[in-house]
Amino acid sequence: MATTDRQARTLALAHALSAAERGLAVIPLSRTKLPALRSPHRDETGPGPGAITRCRGECGRFGHGVHDASTDPARIRALFAAAPRATGYGIACGLPPHHLIGVDLDTKSRSDPSAALRELALRHLFTIPATVVVLTPSGGRHLWLSGPPDVVVPNSASRLAPGIDIRGAGGYLVGPGSRTDHGTYTPAPGTAHLAPAACPPALLRLLLPPPHAHHPTLPSAGGHGQGLVQFVLAAHEGRRNTRLFWAACRAYEDGIGPALAGPLLEAALNTGLSEREARATIASAARMTGHRP
Repeated sequence: MATTDRQARTLALAHALSAAERGLAVIPLSRTKLPALRSPHRDETGPGPGAITRCRGECGRFGHGVHDASTDPARIRALFAAAPRATGYGIACGLPPHHLIGVDLDTKSRSDPSAALRELALRHLFTIPATVVVLTPSGGRHLWLSGPPDVVVPNSASRLAPGIDIRGAGGYLVGPGSRTDHGTYTPAPGTAHLAPAACPPALLRLLLPPPHAHHPTLPSAGGHGQGLVQFVLAAHEGRRNTRLFWAACRAYEDGIGPALAGPLLEAALNTGLSEREARATIASAARMTGHRP
């Protein structure tokens, strides 16, 4: 077993160094897909009761998760030398030069994330370009996209649609060649040589948190979902359908979709959307989140 782990670590280091040559910052991972190095501050507390010291590597020691990520071969070798049980590596997202965004299509949910992504693409008029695709042991896929340098994409889980997780700034993707308790991550055929393609602008808009709206709400919205109704009311031409779809998805995910469908429809009509288009958008959001329109 020790020999197997040593071989796995050697392979993981080789893959990590290869990724670093492509400008991807990496860290060693354990078989559980978690960072392989424990925090040097795990026994420390801050000023408050039980408050852990919030160090992001300023102390100079290893064990700060994604904040340890590097493209420097010497540092990567040192990280793996300090993590003898590492069998994989993580690729930090959001860092230059690629500003990587990971779209994780997770098949462990009961939904069909690939179908959900296709529906999003059709509704918002974008296509996923040819890019790096990594196959996960559970049958899922990681799509690698690059973002603009001046935009911070947050991490999210099933916010776009059930089963679609986003890895952005502060997150990481399990690199191809990594071995885990459930199997090995492998590049999809024909994609290993590709560079991360630019994230389509329409998809990028969906990945960003909505701006705060400060518009009056419709009286019919009642006390439920006021913020979502405000968000739709604040939409300008060219963003009305996108905002309505996002708000409707959140409403159904929060269990208030049926009750809020009417106020959202009325808000959409007030922004200038036709009733037919607004109803179709709300129905699409219901289907996307696994509910009956």
